[in-house]
Amino acid sequence: MGKTVNKLAIVINGRGGVGKDTLCEFAAKHYRTINISTIDPIKKIASENGWNGEKTPRARRFLSELKQVFSDYNDLPTVYAVNAYKSFLESDNELMFIHIREAGQIKHFLKRASPYGGRIVTLLVRSRRVRKSYGNSSDDEVENYRYDYSFQNDRPLRDTEEAFVSFLKEIIGK
Repeated sequence: MGKTVNKLAIVINGRGGVGKDTLCEFAAKHYRTINISTIDPIKKIASENGWNGEKTPRARRFLSELKQVFSDYNDLPTVYAVNAYKSFLESDNELMFIHIREAGQIKHFLKRASPYGGRIVTLLVRSRRVRKSYGNSSDDEVENYRYDYSFQNDRPLRDTEEAFVSFLKEIIGK
């Protein structure tokens, strides 16, 4: 594992297919890492009711709209993320990735998590290899937030791990 660092939580975002999960996997090779998404509890509910895990535009829209319904009803996605963040702060993990797509929900999470302390930054992952439109607001509006950092994920996969870990070291060092 990497050298001991102050705990850092990273709200990570980017269009579907930019490689967010792969980047998180690379980070986990070097740091004790937790990786969650505000869509996780929604996917669980959806899979219990007929969604089979596909990532088609139709399925992405379904999950996006279902997430919005739960956000409006009982704030489930944010409550889930804040509880996971509190657990992270009490753990021996060094990095936490929190996947949140919607700008309003990023702001909401940051407000709800801030009383617990710790350091949280926001990161947008971009790639020229992905679609420009998915037909749902969660994917299509990821650029509608002012992120602390951005990472351009267009390198060959064999070069990406080293580039991303170097990028993380810079963020951690600040």
